[in-house]
Amino acid sequence: MKTKIITCYKRIFEWIKSNKIKSSIALLLLLVYYFSLPRTLFDEPYATVIESSEGELLGAKIARDGQWRFPAQDSIPEKFRKCIVYFEDQHFYKHPGFNPVAMFNAAKQNSAAGKVVRGGSTLTQQVIRLSRKGKKRTYFEKAVEMILATRLELRCSKDKILDFYAAHAPFGGNVVGLEMASWRYFGVQSHQLSWAESATLAVLPNAPSLIYPGKNQLKLRLKRDRLLLKLHQEHVIDKQTYELSIAEPLPQKPYDLPQIAPHLLQRIAKSHEGKRIKTTVQIALQNRVNQIAKYYYNQYKQNEVHNLSIVVIDVQNRNIMGYVGNAPTDENHQKDVDIVGAPRSTGSILKPLLYAAMLDEGELLPNTLVADVPTQISGYTPQNFNLTFDGAVPAHRALSRSLNIPAVLMLQDFGVNKFYEELQKFKLRDISKSPDHYGLSLILGGAESNLWDLCRTYAGLSSTVDYFNAHEGKYRTKEFAELNYLEDFKSDFGKESYQKTILGAGSIWLTYNAMEQVNRPEGDEAWKFYDSSLKIAWKTGTSFGNRDAWAIGTNSRYVVGIWVGNASGEGRPTLTGVSSAAPILFDVFNLLPRSGWFAAPLNDLEEVEVCALSGHLAQENCPKIKQFISLKGKTTSICPYHKIVHLDQSGKFRVNSSCENVENMVTKTWFVLPPVMEWYYKSQHIEYQVLPPFRDDCAGTQTATMDFIYPKANAKIYLTKDFNSEVQPVILKVAHSQRETQLFWYVDKVYKGTTKTFHEMPIDVAAGVHDVTVVDEFGNEIRRKIEVFREDD
Repeated sequence: MKTKIITCYKRIFEWIKSNKIKSSIALLLLLVYYFSLPRTLFDEPYATVIESSEGELLGAKIARDGQWRFPAQDSIPEKFRKCIVYFEDQHFYKHPGFNPVAMFNAAKQNSAAGKVVRGGSTLTQQVIRLSRKGKKRTYFEKAVEMILATRLELRCSKDKILDFYAAHAPFGGNVVGLEMASWRYFGVQSHQLSWAESATLAVLPNAPSLIYPGKNQLKLRLKRDRLLLKLHQEHVIDKQTYELSIAEPLPQKPYDLPQIAPHLLQRIAKSHEGKRIKTTVQIALQNRVNQIAKYYYNQYKQNEVHNLSIVVIDVQNRNIMGYVGNAPTDENHQKDVDIVGAPRSTGSILKPLLYAAMLDEGELLPNTLVADVPTQISGYTPQNFNLTFDGAVPAHRALSRSLNIPAVLMLQDFGVNKFYEELQKFKLRDISKSPDHYGLSLILGGAESNLWDLCRTYAGLSSTVDYFNAHEGKYRTKEFAELNYLEDFKSDFGKESYQKTILGAGSIWLTYNAMEQVNRPEGDEAWKFYDSSLKIAWKTGTSFGNRDAWAIGTNSRYVVGIWVGNASGEGRPTLTGVSSAAPILFDVFNLLPRSGWFAAPLNDLEEVEVCALSGHLAQENCPKIKQFISLKGKTTSICPYHKIVHLDQSGKFRVNSSCENVENMVTKTWFVLPPVMEWYYKSQHIEYQVLPPFRDDCAGTQTATMDFIYPKANAKIYLTKDFNSEVQPVILKVAHSQRETQLFWYVDKVYKGTTKTFHEMPIDVAAGVHDVTVVDEFGNEIRRKIEVFREDD
């Protein structure tokens, strides 16, 4: 047909040329005709539509003009194509845009009836009418439509014209286009429509008011059945299909559109409004994750916890596989807020990044003992969640148990500014204030981040190890790429390099080994006894005031991130990462295909001998074990806690040359911790042996075996009032290696009392700077300067 129209144009040009019309009026008219059709036929807002990676509808957002108008599909289903052509324009594939015979017959019938009973418009003309947004129906307008229809036939194929019609035809109410009508009236995609359903939708644009539920059912059925009969008579459908089709019921009520990932739809609509987007979300997984979210929401709302979010990521390509932006809560609890991108207090979720950074810099080994004692630093007093102290704990256990005091002391050693710069490399966008603003609280939730950035960070860490192992010790320059939810988009990971991007694969692998040892949530205590248990590196976090509960886990293929809390920021006493977020984490991981553990990146590790007790590089006198450490780990210090001591023959007392012959001395290696660490450590480790005292007849043996637990050096102490408005004293505490030793207490050289076994002394002093002195019965002495502030001053 298009060839015939082009041939007609050529003949017109030849006629113009042969008749030598110098005024070029005909040429002008031809140019007007050529440019009469707008380049963009339909300039209307569309609904934003998102689909799963399999092409299933995940959700849609209504167009800005309040119409449910889906973006046009590349093609329309064959059933609907047949139905609409046989109903509206049986000669569609033969005419040049208008049908003179149909127009003549329509005019004849209308004249006989005295009213409009037949239109005579072709589908092409109807497309033009739809594009002109309901111009008044006049003979002049009809002529314009006819001209523009021929122009449209010249520009577009017949199939494209049908696509236009299917996308913009009215189907009743604010439903526009076949795709939306299929969902609205039958709850399926257009390619899933039966012959009866396709026929129903084909007759609707001719009379869209017939679809009103519960009304005009007879008229609609008659129109549908006449079309089905015509299809049967034209041998488009067979007799059995016809009989089954006319027996199908008409739609009785409108269906709701699927809203399987509403918050992802919100996110996509901000940058892709009015488009049809195929996402990376897997619909089966998304549905299961939604079920998990609903289940836990119904559990947690009984404790007035109303919001949660879940993200599932494929580590290999950074694709979002599942996305729950919020729980299925109500308007009163901000159900429309997408919490995945909302800044929330991080709790302990950053601790693995500090641990990995210190391993990578050679400032720590996995088993290095870290102090876990009462600590006050510039007025900041961190506390462990269980309010207890271990004295000293291996660094990897401090991480797996999420102990706060060791983390603060590690950050103090590493440096707040240095760690802050490390976090900037991960592009944690909500950690945007200066390092001084956060201070040491940076590691305990003093900063805010969001689930999106944190999951992206952990996905980058996992991928670093995977890629390093798979490509002979190489990294990628953009390993920490942005997460992706668009099926057609591929993340840019940069170029290969032998230089690490941020952290080395070895340090990450060691960190993940520590995270894999975390105790599972309540109800899953026996996890380690099952071969089939999931091997996951995971970390929980609980913010101050129990406002945010986090859990992020990873294996070599997937990252799952969970946040639970209230969008309003209200805390709840039982809300913790382990009890609230971790159960969701493991339920989601149980939905995913089993994936192996990370292979050891041997090119970025070295096996060395470390002290079995202290975790430092082993010295000559240490009991030794072999362990993998990062390459820079060889620069750490050797064990400072093993000492050579000389004992008498009984082994009960230390001796020296002043009281025992050298040949009678028993030389032994002894594990000795500093007094405060020892004080708490020995209560947790019954195998710990306190260093024996010197025998009474030995000279020159007075050595310091005690230290202050509280206060720390140069501490500022604020004395507050109780409920009776009385100022409370400060409680000074000291640890001594021999608990039964008597200690004598002095403040500003004034004797304050004696303690034995429990070395705690209440001191009530005036505001100002004071010197505290403690002397034991052997004459050992320790001093501390403090500054006191009183509430009544």
